[in-house]
Amino acid sequence: MVARRPSLAALILLALFPGALAAAGAGAETQIRIGIPGTGLEGRPFVPNSLVAVAHSEKFVEAEFKDEPDVKISYTLFRGAGPAVNESLAAGRLDFVALGDLPALVGKSRGLPTKLVLGVGVREPLYLVTLANSDIKSIADLKGRKVSQFRGTNLQIAMDRALEAHGLSEKDVRFVSLDQAAAISALLSGNVEAVFGAAEYLDLVRRGLVKVVYSTKSEANELGRSAAVLVTDAFEEAHPEATQKVVTALVKAARYTSDEANRDKVFEIWAKSGIPVSSFVVDHEGERLADRSTPLLDAYAIARLKSQAGRGKAYGLLKKDIDFDAWIETKYLDKALKDLGLEHFWPVHDAKGEKIADGEVEKSRDASN
Repeated sequence: MVARRPSLAALILLALFPGALAAAGAGAETQIRIGIPGTGLEGRPFVPNSLVAVAHSEKFVEAEFKDEPDVKISYTLFRGAGPAVNESLAAGRLDFVALGDLPALVGKSRGLPTKLVLGVGVREPLYLVTLANSDIKSIADLKGRKVSQFRGTNLQIAMDRALEAHGLSEKDVRFVSLDQAAAISALLSGNVEAVFGAAEYLDLVRRGLVKVVYSTKSEANELGRSAAVLVTDAFEEAHPEATQKVVTALVKAARYTSDEANRDKVFEIWAKSGIPVSSFVVDHEGERLADRSTPLLDAYAIARLKSQAGRGKAYGLLKKDIDFDAWIETKYLDKALKDLGLEHFWPVHDAKGEKIADGEVEKSRDASN
């Protein structure tokens, strides 16, 4: 059962952050409030392309608490993505969040009391798209052009790294910060000449309206995007058993999402966001689902976070250094993997992204070509 008596430390956090504990009184209903950055197309209440999206749609967390009717699970999807999630965290309105690397790092550097408990993939690609008839053919052609980016999200540092790899910086480009929906409209209307984004643009490519002129899928391991799941210190302190159950549920979702036998079903779940299945087929072409859906916090995942933190600080986005040893808490993930018999399911990588241990998932059928 979920603990009902918060410790002194938890009560102090409650005083400092009003609303941080969803339930503190004996016998009270316990709320587990989960925040997810982004929404589907046209505001649909589903997001694509992650194990968290599968857990949300298929109610993995709810299933973990099926024998505890006094525990209520709620989700909030934020059109403002990572920055909006951080604002809600700061106001004490969330207990767990899925966040891209940059907003997670920014929030921690500015004092948000969280623990990082789970990976949500470390190889999400970045795409650069333009109108089909554009004369832009590469990143180098962006110099002096008006381009959309979603600032404050995990797209930003990935984009900066891609620019640098091709001899440019943000100062060379006329950037406009737009969310996904606004960026699509701006691109199609000609108000911007290019957009850095993700799989949501691939259906426009299929329809011949835009073209992809660059993707990090063809680049080195240090490019691309990553994300993680965080729990607030207050919730973890007050409800360690519930924290474990949420992490275990998400590991189950990761197992489901990583299984090639579920490939078609996973794409159908993600398509609830309004992005068609065909876009995910293209986005994951030549890859195993497990390449992105691993929950592991191995040396590569941690090295990516530390590298992104260095970039974020250099850009003035992080206010202070982060104590990663104190922030990253693996005990819940380790227990979930052990209890579920998944300790060797996913491949393990070193800090450079080189595989150092095979995973049982690699025995499943090959990824689509």
